[in-house]
Amino acid sequence: MVKRAFVTGITGQDGSYLAELLLEKGYEVHGLVRRSSTINRGRIDHIADPDLHLHYGDLTDGVSIVNLIHAIEPHEVYNLGAQSHVKVSFEMPEYTASTDGIGALRLLEAIRAAEIDCRFYQASTSEMFGASAPPQNETTPFHPRSPYGAAKLYAHYVTTNYREAYGVFACSGILFNHESPRRGENFLTRKVTLGVAAIVLGVRDSLQLGNLDAVRDWGYAPEYVEGMWRMLQQDEPGDFVLATGQGRTVRQFVQTAFEHAGLDWEQYVTHDEQYERPTEVHSLIGDPSRAREVLGWKAETDPDQLARLMVDADIEQLRRLLGS
Repeated sequence: MVKRAFVTGITGQDGSYLAELLLEKGYEVHGLVRRSSTINRGRIDHIADPDLHLHYGDLTDGVSIVNLIHAIEPHEVYNLGAQSHVKVSFEMPEYTASTDGIGALRLLEAIRAAEIDCRFYQASTSEMFGASAPPQNETTPFHPRSPYGAAKLYAHYVTTNYREAYGVFACSGILFNHESPRRGENFLTRKVTLGVAAIVLGVRDSLQLGNLDAVRDWGYAPEYVEGMWRMLQQDEPGDFVLATGQGRTVRQFVQTAFEHAGLDWEQYVTHDEQYERPTEVHSLIGDPSRAREVLGWKAETDPDQLARLMVDADIEQLRRLLGS
């Protein structure tokens, strides 16, 4: 039997890597695409596979979600769709809540009402921990410090509720920062590595950043989607932290990225308050012990390796764009 998977956020970083992984495993993959995403499919345009099917819809539209669940009858649903930029969530808190929080509820209710045998993955986030001290694991108290973190926490708890109340095989992956050359250009890591590439190739001469003292646990996104899939292959549903277990300050990530290109970061990076959050999350470092023991999952790429591979990818991409 060919398994069918339904992936929201398929045009995003994680969605594109997950689609590739599932197709390699022989799945029939169905992806949710917002009409506004039709001009931003660059991450999946290279996938020429007859088992990939895209459907118009939106996590804020319950009717479209219900109709798609009924039509596809998926064996697995991966809810990766979200307004995922923390800074933007302060500017668009209601939209973030509807998409990231209530969107998960709409999916779970559609699955329950359809009465199908379906396993559900919710993309939770380390931002739910917020002000809680590291290292953070599955039992660490949550204390979100942004509308994004709060919306994701609602989705996390409603996933638990549908598991306990209705017996839905529902898992939440509490993923710490995971990046790649497919990361959006307005996210910190990609902003840094693109900035390095632009400086190397003479396109710009400076880079403006916010808080350099924040500590994050950065891993490589393709490895993390493998962990998502493994969660839904278990005998019993549960929640898992995926992380490298290693923390770096923003300053350290910046320094590694610039040094890899032979540059002194202090000559190019300046501080700009507009990139500061109203409430900062100071330190997120995950403890992935449970994922290692139960899922057999381990991050293989550390934050320094990640910075270097992203710099290389962005220099190569920018060279192609410039025709040099």
